[in-house]
Amino acid sequence: MVFRLAVTLTNKITEIRTLFQSDTKSVSDSIDSINSLKTKYLGRKGIISGLFRQLRDVASGDRSITGKELNKLKEEITDVLQSLLSHVSRTDIQQPQISKDIHLPGDYIRVGSLHPIEKTIQEVKRIFSSIGFSVVYGPEIDDEYHNFEALNLPKHHPARDMQDTFYVSKDVVLRTHTSNTQIHVMEEQEPPLRFIIPGRVYRNEAISVRSYCLFHQVEGLYVNEHVSFAELKGTLEYFVRNFFGDDVNARFRPSFFPFTEPSAEMDISCIFCRGGGCSTCKKTGWLEILGCGMVDPAVFEKVGYDPIKWKGYAFGMGIERLAMLKYRIDDIRLFFNGDVRFLRQFT
Repeated sequence: MVFRLAVTLTNKITEIRTLFQSDTKSVSDSIDSINSLKTKYLGRKGIISGLFRQLRDVASGDRSITGKELNKLKEEITDVLQSLLSHVSRTDIQQPQISKDIHLPGDYIRVGSLHPIEKTIQEVKRIFSSIGFSVVYGPEIDDEYHNFEALNLPKHHPARDMQDTFYVSKDVVLRTHTSNTQIHVMEEQEPPLRFIIPGRVYRNEAISVRSYCLFHQVEGLYVNEHVSFAELKGTLEYFVRNFFGDDVNARFRPSFFPFTEPSAEMDISCIFCRGGGCSTCKKTGWLEILGCGMVDPAVFEKVGYDPIKWKGYAFGMGIERLAMLKYRIDDIRLFFNGDVRFLRQFT
């Protein structure tokens, strides 16, 4: 019986080859006709797929030889159909439609562009990649431990009030910062580490000119045996000069973040008034762009790193903030309302 199956299938392969040759002679010179023929023979429910299903019933000793014959038939049919399609395509190109008046101007097709947020993210990634940072991504829905506790923000910590959180369930949240991914990466990998984390974050904030319930951040983390605050400053100064221009100055002010110690905020000289003082910088000549600091030893202890051996720095910045400054945009809501008149400016 098994031998008969092999012989029967071999005979069918010969019959299908003859049938296909006959069908190709009668097919018309149109893409639809050729595609119909392709579906008949190579479709998911086509003739060739049916033969492959029958191959499973052939004895293992004959299956290899019969399978090779079947694969050869499939390749022959594929090559012929591809040749027919190529011929029809060339014919269509050589014989353009002339139903329209060729003296009239053509239809204008508007060129698309990247969204300004995506353009900004790509630029940030390019700059940090050029100095050795890799790019990683993490979950937007996470547990409270990775979003808060592991980052030195225990329950009832007053700093949690600064981040109005969307709760999915009792202990699951929409992440309020991309710092949660730092914990995931450190739990899975041994140092040294150097990476940035771009992504969406969520906070239950009133929507206004300057705030939105959804926005984007880029976090950065560097962990090694010898890491200093001076390296952090040099890295961030390199970034702002590449992003905003060589004539931009930077300064660091002491600040507080639960997961870094010491902590700082970074300002750049106002790109609108060049430090002279204007309404955008509130007459100070400076604009805040990010927060940073040395990783708190308590965070290293949470992920099992020896805080005596390993040191690190971290920083975080808002993508919308960077884009608003770079492209002179005065309303964050423009990024999200889908107004094509706004988006066409970035073509």
